[in-house]
Amino acid sequence: MLVEIRVVLGVGSGVVFGAVIGVVLGVVWGVVSGVLWGVVFGVVWVVVSGVVLGVVLGVGLGVVFGVVSGVVVSGVVSGVVSGVGLGVVLGVLHGVGYGVRSGVVFSVLSSVGFIFTFPRPDNWLIGLLASPQGRLFPRITFLPLPGLTSTLQQWLQQDWETAINNLNQYLRYSHQFIPVLVAVNRVLSQFPEAEIIYRVSRLAENISDWQLLKYASAKLFSFPDSKIRLDTPARAAAAGFWYLHQRDTEKAEKAFAVVRSLAYGEEMYSLAQTLHRFSLAATPDSIASLKVAPIAAEPSLRPQTWQAISSLNLVITEMALVKGSYSQQVRSLALNRIIGELIDIADQQAANLPQAEKALILFIVLKWAEISTSIAKTVGTVTITQPIPNPYIIGDPVIGKRFVGREDILRELQSMWSGDNLSSVVLYGHRRMGKTSILRNLETYLPPDVSVIYINLQRLATVTSLAEVLLTMAEEIAQTLAIDAPEEEKISQHPEMYFNRYLDRLMRQILPEKAKTGLIIALDEFEIIEDLIEANTLPQNFLGYLRSLVQSSPRLAFVFAGLHTLEEMTADYFHPFFGSVYPIPVSFLSPESTRVILANPVGEDEDFPLDYTPSALDKIYQLTHGQPYLVQLIGFHLVRFYNKQVFELQRPQDIRFQVEDVEKAIDDEFFQRGNYYFTGVWKQAKQDAAGQQEILIVLSPHLQGLTRGDLLSSTGLTATTLDWALKTLENHHVIECQDCRYRIAVELFRRWVSETMA
Repeated sequence: MLVEIRVVLGVGSGVVFGAVIGVVLGVVWGVVSGVLWGVVFGVVWVVVSGVVLGVVLGVGLGVVFGVVSGVVVSGVVSGVVSGVGLGVVLGVLHGVGYGVRSGVVFSVLSSVGFIFTFPRPDNWLIGLLASPQGRLFPRITFLPLPGLTSTLQQWLQQDWETAINNLNQYLRYSHQFIPVLVAVNRVLSQFPEAEIIYRVSRLAENISDWQLLKYASAKLFSFPDSKIRLDTPARAAAAGFWYLHQRDTEKAEKAFAVVRSLAYGEEMYSLAQTLHRFSLAATPDSIASLKVAPIAAEPSLRPQTWQAISSLNLVITEMALVKGSYSQQVRSLALNRIIGELIDIADQQAANLPQAEKALILFIVLKWAEISTSIAKTVGTVTITQPIPNPYIIGDPVIGKRFVGREDILRELQSMWSGDNLSSVVLYGHRRMGKTSILRNLETYLPPDVSVIYINLQRLATVTSLAEVLLTMAEEIAQTLAIDAPEEEKISQHPEMYFNRYLDRLMRQILPEKAKTGLIIALDEFEIIEDLIEANTLPQNFLGYLRSLVQSSPRLAFVFAGLHTLEEMTADYFHPFFGSVYPIPVSFLSPESTRVILANPVGEDEDFPLDYTPSALDKIYQLTHGQPYLVQLIGFHLVRFYNKQVFELQRPQDIRFQVEDVEKAIDDEFFQRGNYYFTGVWKQAKQDAAGQQEILIVLSPHLQGLTRGDLLSSTGLTATTLDWALKTLENHHVIECQDCRYRIAVELFRRWVSETMA
């Protein structure tokens, strides 16, 4: 029992003494080390560590010694004395010694480490001693270099653009952010207000650290968060570009509203406002309901951004079609155009967008693309339950809403016939190029007071005299205008005189009665006239007579349509006549027009349930080179192919034609049906210059074409004959020359020649 009491007393005395001594020593050690450290971090760390260490050592040693001494000596006094004494000695010696040593060592080492790791005074001193040109050397220290701010300020005042590049070097390769910021803010505050937005926009164009723009309008050492200030034009402009970069369009709009009255202020305010509206649209309906944004007038500060906004405007317009049209085709085509515009922004325009708004615009594009893709399946769903009526027209002229692709020619004719004087023209081109379709659709594109008389001169193939020719023309005029035809007996006696009187009465009396002020007579297949002249059915001066008709009235005009020989008729006896008319070539369709004809053959008011992949459309153009007849013929065969697969053979067939489907359509039946076109081109190559057919035969096996030297050695033609034949074939658009290599222009015609004539 006595032993237990001694143990308890020893333990108690050791604990109390150890705790007191440990606390005292810890405080003393913490204070001393804190003074040596001199900063808050050293005080806190060393005090805490000293207290903990002193308590642990004092208590531990006191307990051990108290227990041992209490048991061995077997007395309260000896246990207490020895426990207290040894606890004091050990606590003081170890607490003070360790506290002093560790405090000094830790404080010195940590202070030195901090100073030479972060502020780097050594690096700062080296930069201080260096010349201004060498001050890029201190790449580590963030201590401001004396004089650097003034140097940067001078650079900015002298040459803003060059200085910005230099500033970017400091921001990129050093920690001298504060001198750069101070210099920029000082110089911006000195510029005239009219220059502020332009200067800030140039600063934001290729900035290395966007924090520079942020703290051009916010306090640098304001915690917990620096508040953007709009109290000066420079700060408001910098804030506007900063918010654009952060995709905070609402705040950007407010910032630019402050400088709205300055140069480019209205533009940037409108730009931020537009992008804010666009960024909020998150559904098809919200996109479709957006108002089309007005585009800034040139010259603008951000032309690339306005180009992207213009493309987004088109997306809005097309989305309205997708949501508002009942036509499956109109919706599908509109959706395709939407996706095309968005892809163009992302793939083509993005590289040139200013950095401030680039991420924002691409965010809008991505969001709208996801929305468009989400509705693509519903828009593209079509159910076909019966054979599709074939909308493609082969052989006959295309009339009405299905006539597309010749807008350039029609605009030219409109401009020529919109004034008081109606000019006569010659339309010339290869067979099946669409000349007749142009003539049959002329009246749709002309003013209502101008009448068009279409006359197919193939009706004259069996005539035997000039009187029959003029009578046929007069009958066509009478039938079109619903008037009496001239008497055959009278026109037979004096054909030219009577026809002149007939036209004169028509222009002076009949047309005004019908509220008409002009008359255009369209003569198709005009080469028939040449044949009749050569056969002596018509007199040699007949073209001179036509020329007199052309010049008889400013409100009377002729349109002569025929083969390329019309262009070549300007020689010999045809020259006086064709010197009075304006020639217009009718050649291949453009790729865009070819796609429209194929994808929308029934016109915009009706739905065409079938579609083409872009690669299929490209393939058709590569095969046809835009030859209208062949384009229609391929479409015709593809519809027949679809109907046969689905409704005759009961086989599944995608409603969207692929390249493989196009190749399947080019079969023996296709070439048989197109034989009229192929033989027509082939026969015309036998006329005029010699050697044309020989050249075509040699070229037909070579898809990439041959050089002139190759042709000279392969055809056996003389150089003169070869050159004349090549020129004729080029003028007739049968061959083309690219990179000094001649090739047959229409791939399908090349295949026909290779299979049939080679």
